[in-house]
Amino acid sequence: MRKFLTALIVIPLGLILVTFAVANRHFITVSFDPFVANDPSLSVTLPLFLLLILVAAFGVLAGGSAVWVGQRHWRRAARRQEAEARAVRAELTDLRAQMAAARPESRRLPAPIGVGLYGPVERDKQRATL
Repeated sequence: MRKFLTALIVIPLGLILVTFAVANRHFITVSFDPFVANDPSLSVTLPLFLLLILVAAFGVLAGGSAVWVGQRHWRRAARRQEAEARAVRAELTDLRAQMAAARPESRRLPAPIGVGLYGPVERDKQRATL
């Protein structure tokens, strides 16, 4: 079901992207020199669809980085809580071991031979327990 839903989303997006790339394949020059408009020293010539895809990818990366940096407080708190939970689990294990050592041995009588937990144990011809 998940693969079907993924295909239901990815295939139309891929078709839209290919259609967009075919429709916008003419080359443009992007200038990074604000002072010289006629012959810029910092310029790149590439297809329009590639420029738009690169700008969108840069936006996704910038947004993801901003969110990641903004959540550092929560990640730090989660690490602190995890360390505290580990320490508490270790202390609980030590306390349980101390309690088990301090508890007196139970004095159970051994079960008679041939009698199981729920009654007599029967055996077949090969002496296997039934």
